Amino acid sequence: MTEPRSRLVPALIYAALSTAIVSSLGMLLVPSISMEMNVPVSTAQWMLTINLLAGAIATPVMGRLSDGPHKKKLLLGALAIILIGSVTAALAPNFTVFLIGRALQGLTYGIVPVTIALARRYVAADKVRGSISSLSVTVATGIGIGYPLTGLIAGSFDFRFAFWFAALFVLSAIVVVIRVIPAGPDERALRVPFDSVGTTLLGLGLGTLLLGISEGPSWGWGSPWTIGTLLLSVVLLATWIRAELRTRHPLINLRVFTNGEVLLANATAIGLGAALYIGLSMASLVAQAPASTGYGLAMPVVWAGFVMFPLSVGSFVANRVVRRLARRMRLSALLPAGAALMAVAGTLLWVAHSELWQILLGMLVFGLGMGSSYAAMPALIARSVATEELGSSVSFNQVLRTVGSSFGTAVSAAVIAANTGTDLHPTNAGITTTFEIGALLCLAVCVALLVHALAAQVRSGRRPRS
Repeated sequence: MTEPRSRLVPALIYAALSTAIVSSLGMLLVPSISMEMNVPVSTAQWMLTINLLAGAIATPVMGRLSDGPHKKKLLLGALAIILIGSVTAALAPNFTVFLIGRALQGLTYGIVPVTIALARRYVAADKVRGSISSLSVTVATGIGIGYPLTGLIAGSFDFRFAFWFAALFVLSAIVVVIRVIPAGPDERALRVPFDSVGTTLLGLGLGTLLLGISEGPSWGWGSPWTIGTLLLSVVLLATWIRAELRTRHPLINLRVFTNGEVLLANATAIGLGAALYIGLSMASLVAQAPASTGYGLAMPVVWAGFVMFPLSVGSFVANRVVRRLARRMRLSALLPAGAALMAVAGTLLWVAHSELWQILLGMLVFGLGMGSSYAAMPALIARSVATEELGSSVSFNQVLRTVGSSFGTAVSAAVIAANTGTDLHPTNAGITTTFEIGALLCLAVCVALLVHALAAQVRSGRRPRS
């Protein structure tokens, strides 16, 4: 290898930051897209839905491919497609072309699992755990930076400049990957047939599930479209599970879920993913709502993104602390600690959210909890699965975070839709109720994790000493 290994982790983190930059081109820009593209806000929301659907399909595929020999080529190929998507969205003459660009950008969801697989392969054994923790919280840290940048660019110019910025960032990430990541195939990787049947079933199953969840508030939860879509997703996912358990080389080895730490990390991903999205979306809404609502801070988009900056600070600090504590305590203990911090943040926002400092404090504590939890999840999985299955296992954890976020989206949309005032803005009661749901969800996850930890301690205490 011609490049020093000391540059590898920073290069992987920089590549993973592209996920955060593209993710920030979401909630803040929906009103701008609606106005510029001359479509209703409900239609503009598809810029989020299509990106999510594409990501749900691409992430497990990229995770399995990252277990193969061509990790660097996979990362470069994904970044190239994201670059094309960013340019397409920036140049889009109409909303249809814009959605195509957003779909191509969906590959960003699979970037982090690929970088983690590269770190597991090339980083020294004594530093790999800290590297994986840093990569796993890159998205959270980057969102706190990406949202202010998006707000500044979109507020000063228009939404197209925000997508041009994303394109330039992804292009620079491609250059960094070419120069720093080791070239050539990974000779240690297993060469096995690709599970095309499993990929198709999982992609369709996740796609229909996320579609039903995302569009349920618009279609109506009791409508034939919503019920039919969700039932179809259940059938497809059940068929996928049956097929995966029978195939020799599955897309995702579901048998690793019998490992308690892997199951713990994945279950936590769903719950905290939903709670986190509720907190972020409501904080963004409160920041931009007019003061006449009684809770709104009336911040223009150019400044609204800055309410997410403390999230970045908190997740960065938490990651540094986790890296120091990882050698002194069990990683599984960090999950309930992180969930507890997120429950505190959710409760703070539930009780008080009408002042800027309250939102900023809530985002800071959210960042601390999220950084702790998200750093522990992939590290737990990496410690519990074989190297050749790391990419697919971590990518599935990422998918479950996405599924959790979709549930958070649906819950937020349903509550807000039922609590909209005559001025077409959510009522204070709707905002408070949504924050309450997020806080209670974090608390439920925290209690479940603590019960699991206590049960594990009791079981270990009953084992006979050798």
